[in-house]
Amino acid sequence: MGRQFEVVFEGEFPGTPEQVWEAITTQTAAWLFPSEGMEGTDLVSERPTHRVNRMDGPDGWFNQLDQVIEERPDGRSFMRWVHSGVSQDDRDPENIAVNLHTAFYMHTLAEYLEHFVGRPAVFADIQGPEASTAPESFEIVRAALGIDVGTVAGDSTYVALPGEPAPGAFVDYTSEHFIGLRTNDALYRFFGRNAFGGPVGITVHHFGGAEPILIEHEWHEWILDLFT
Repeated sequence: MGRQFEVVFEGEFPGTPEQVWEAITTQTAAWLFPSEGMEGTDLVSERPTHRVNRMDGPDGWFNQLDQVIEERPDGRSFMRWVHSGVSQDDRDPENIAVNLHTAFYMHTLAEYLEHFVGRPAVFADIQGPEASTAPESFEIVRAALGIDVGTVAGDSTYVALPGEPAPGAFVDYTSEHFIGLRTNDALYRFFGRNAFGGPVGITVHHFGGAEPILIEHEWHEWILDLFT
């Protein structure tokens, strides 16, 4: 069996408990990834305030989410998110990657609730080629997106993005390993997983009725051009 881990995130979100509940149960394609067919068993389901969902596997493997949601004033909610389980990845003994990914996912959840709540989402997942595992790979992506060392969340970048009718996007997140861009119809997430032994990744959460196959093709071509 691998190493057990536990990651805790606590924060406020721009939505009612009911909206947050919907987002974490039936709208995961809008901010994380589609969970249909992958969900475990709800050990606790007290809508819209408490959910414990667990998946079990062989040799003691498990993956569990414990989500507690509390109402806050002005249509906001507080959520305590505890992700625990067994990791098979010995490259990250301190769970740094899991913690950093969790913070980015929670930010994306907040972006969905603030700007796109209730709109159907199309999800696309694009993985970079083997060449994008190199140490400098995410800096190549950053430069291609027009984001330099001085760019901060709240700035705009004026680079043509695949599938977008005009260049330009709002920078909603930027850190050493992650970038988030938002347009009128989509959230674009960029993952510098080369720092953790994997290829650079891109996810798209599109709320404008785009075709997922077309999104994946266009962004796959985009990332291949960077690393070939």
